Amino acid sequence: MLDTVDYARFALTLFSILDPFAAIPLFLMLTEGHSREARAKTARTAAMAVFVVLVIAGFSGDLILRLLGASLPAFQVGGGIVLFLMALSMINAKMSPQQQTPEEEAEAADKSSDGRLAVGVVPLAMPLLVGPGSMSATIIYMERGTGWQHKGLSIAVLGLICLSIWLVLQLARPIGDRLGRTGLNILNRIFGLLLAAVAVQIFANGLRGLFPALG
Repeated sequence: MLDTVDYARFALTLFSILDPFAAIPLFLMLTEGHSREARAKTARTAAMAVFVVLVIAGFSGDLILRLLGASLPAFQVGGGIVLFLMALSMINAKMSPQQQTPEEEAEAADKSSDGRLAVGVVPLAMPLLVGPGSMSATIIYMERGTGWQHKGLSIAVLGLICLSIWLVLQLARPIGDRLGRTGLNILNRIFGLLLAAVAVQIFANGLRGLFPALG
């Protein structure tokens, strides 16, 4: 089991990576013309999909590392690089290629035209919210501790973050109207700066694990 500060850091890292505020414009586009109940269902579906995918990633982390033949420090170095690239895009108020490619954005536009509520899973939950960065961070933090108490607290953190995603998407229209594009970009830049600091720390921890002399 880790310290309380570590779980708080995990929550902050994951929220910065998922950044539901960045998903507001796409959410509004995909649910344009939908009823209030339909938008609420889409928000709920997206949050639940994010929770399920991250829980699966967290519990299969050890198996993934074994199959890849990679150690946790090596995964921390790689994950830190991915998170830092995402942070740079967020600081520039741009959508990171690790989150959504132009092809996926075009597919999202096509799905928005037919009004399917499945957009809560694709592309909202994946790949916009859940991607290599969030899965890497979940695996890294889940593998840092042992025991079911640690697993339970980690799942509680995931549940709390997914609840916050649901709340943000549920209030997407009033938030978008109040903040506007400029306000949302400012929030994204703040989260990007926080994520950059966390990414550097994860990268440094991985290097110390790979090269103990650096410690």
